[in-house]
Amino acid sequence: MATTPAPPTAPPKPTWDPRRQEPPFPWLRPTIRIRLTLLYGGMFLIAGILLLSIIYLLAAQALNTGSAPLFKIVGGTDIKVTSDNCPGVNASNIPLTTFNDAISACIDHQRQAVLDDLLSRSLLALLGLAIIAFAFGYAMAGRVLSPLGRITRTARAVAGSDLSRRIELDGPDDELKELADTFDDMLERLQRAFTAQQRFVGNASHELRTPLAINRTLLEVHLSDPAAPVELQQLGKTLLATNERSEQLVEGLLLLARSDNQIVERKPVDLAEVASQAVDQVHAEAEAKGVLIRGKRAEAVVQGNGVLLERIALNLVQNAVRYNVPEDGWVEVTTQVQHGQAVLVVSNTGPVVPAYEIDNLFEPFRRLRTERTGSDKGVGLGLSIARSVARAHGGHIVAEPREGGGLVMRVTLPI
Repeated sequence: MATTPAPPTAPPKPTWDPRRQEPPFPWLRPTIRIRLTLLYGGMFLIAGILLLSIIYLLAAQALNTGSAPLFKIVGGTDIKVTSDNCPGVNASNIPLTTFNDAISACIDHQRQAVLDDLLSRSLLALLGLAIIAFAFGYAMAGRVLSPLGRITRTARAVAGSDLSRRIELDGPDDELKELADTFDDMLERLQRAFTAQQRFVGNASHELRTPLAINRTLLEVHLSDPAAPVELQQLGKTLLATNERSEQLVEGLLLLARSDNQIVERKPVDLAEVASQAVDQVHAEAEAKGVLIRGKRAEAVVQGNGVLLERIALNLVQNAVRYNVPEDGWVEVTTQVQHGQAVLVVSNTGPVVPAYEIDNLFEPFRRLRTERTGSDKGVGLGLSIARSVARAHGGHIVAEPREGGGLVMRVTLPI
């Protein structure tokens, strides 16, 4: 009796839930708005209290200064009025009207002097409080916004192809921590997606290697048979060339998937040695095409993967040799250290390249003036692999049209 197959199990639920649970008392949550309100409200309150205290002390001092008697009556039988602040009342036998006018003018002058002194001291106190308030506000703003700097640094590291970085922000459950946690969840999903994609490309490339190797072996066995017809030998050579092209494509895809990862294990690698090895591998092809390879290669040691860095140099030199002029062509390969960075420059003669087509050269399976590859010069992954390897090492590659035809490829890597 046949057994009924068990129903398929449900797929596992994702660990990341975009719906965040609300706290039981959301109005008690220490949000950034509440914290900034309390911070700056408290600063204004403290500054106001200090300013009122200073003005009170200055006013008290001014009142003490202004309460001094403006004049005094001295003498015995004959009364005489003297004043240190009002020289106009020191004279003897002055008319009463003149005496009263002098007293009024002296009082107005004394009041104005006290007000001017109070104003000048208040302005100095306000200036001092403003400096203290700006310094305190700058320090507090830096403390409040420091999590944003941490988020920015992590985002910058992620932009450099390091998806393993996380913010992991500690502190109160406010808007910044919510933003950091959401960003960490997004990075987790992105890392899983990129890892799955690279694993798929790598597995597919490995699976395609076996049938291609079998096809190559069978074709080589049939071609080695001297009794095989000429037509069959010609067909075998064509199929062998096609199979070799497919193998190059698979190897390029596998290398492209690997080079998109961040380089974890780094060792000292001299770009001059890497470039020299690439030149030695392309030397025979360059001689067959009549292309001269020249250039001075100075020592430029970087931290990275030697095999992948050699692939950059090899791809650039091969492209420079293959896409060259028919006669009197040359390729110049130089390495040096500029502004604290290692620089590999590969320039060559060749056809004129429009500036607006430079970016298309770095796209997979793209060539100059063609949407897809369509010649026997390669599989169209050389510059894509070079760019991916450079990014994985924290560097970049740029191409510029050379005056008179050809390109200047510049690879910059951190030391």
